[in-house]
Amino acid sequence: MREKICAAVTAALIALGSFGTVDAATRAEISAIQVKKSSDFKFWTKNSVPKQKLIEYVKDVTDKRSKNFIPIEDRIAVFDVDGTIACETAPFCFDFMMFVYRALDDPNYIASAQDRANGELVKAAIYAKKMTNDVRRKHCASNASVFAGMTAEEYADYTRNYLNTPVEGFDNLKVGEAFYLPMIEVISYLKANKFKIYLVSGADRDYMRTSAEIFPVDGMIGTDYKHVATNQGDIDGMDYTLKPEDKVVRGEFVSKDINMNKVSNMAREIGKKPVLAFGNSSGDSSMINFSLNGNKYRTAAFFVICDDLEREFGDMNKANKCIKLADDNGWIKISMRDDFKTIYGDNVHRTE
Repeated sequence: MREKICAAVTAALIALGSFGTVDAATRAEISAIQVKKSSDFKFWTKNSVPKQKLIEYVKDVTDKRSKNFIPIEDRIAVFDVDGTIACETAPFCFDFMMFVYRALDDPNYIASAQDRANGELVKAAIYAKKMTNDVRRKHCASNASVFAGMTAEEYADYTRNYLNTPVEGFDNLKVGEAFYLPMIEVISYLKANKFKIYLVSGADRDYMRTSAEIFPVDGMIGTDYKHVATNQGDIDGMDYTLKPEDKVVRGEFVSKDINMNKVSNMAREIGKKPVLAFGNSSGDSSMINFSLNGNKYRTAAFFVICDDLEREFGDMNKANKCIKLADDNGWIKISMRDDFKTIYGDNVHRTE
């Protein structure tokens, strides 16, 4: 009996030790990731330079004896989402893909002719890899329309159902699991060192609240839509009082949280300059510049480069442009190919 117990314990320890490097991580497993000290990182390559630079930075600014010490109340880190901590290549940002499904393929919903036309336009831009701000604006307008009238709870339920959708181009991976495990370790490590974490994304804020509800973050800033009372009509909110029979539902598009809009929203909602910024594209430049420039504390920026052509849909033309952008600005580059020991778990493979 004792030998059987020992064998069972040994098997359990082996299973725990291989978590995240053999199987794709479920949302529950992603939520359970904890990095309290530098030796707890499991999903980064052994000699990763950006990981070591992050560890050195955190040790420096959290050491009360250091001239670079940052008080807890000012330890703020901002993360872009799509392409920085989550997949955006299969084939595009998932809130866009959920809109396309809603407008074109949902058997329980019939979109207007205009919303279907915009859905086809967005879909074509995604697969042609030619997304423009004009197409983004059409997406935002119709994304408001196709989900208008949903309460926050109804929209969250719809999103949770969509999170179970298989990710196009991968096996063993669902939309809700498509987060970069090494970057989730970074979030956990910063939280353990008393940093406040804000996700600052171009994604629909309500979508992001549900998609990223498994993370220990302090705030989510994203693309916004009005929330109005069901009986409010065109009455301004200053002139309308919520009635007992009212529900609060999604309404019209307000603003797309990209480029300078990220900075405007950060200034309004955080009220302080972050000291750490994590991005992956030129659209994050404003967010990073705001965080680093004119800051009284030691700052750092980390830039995720999608250069993995085997485990991800990397694009070396885009990657080389991002490498140049990071080098020109002194941002610390994170190579998905060289620095990530695993991305989604080793049981996740490209199928195309």
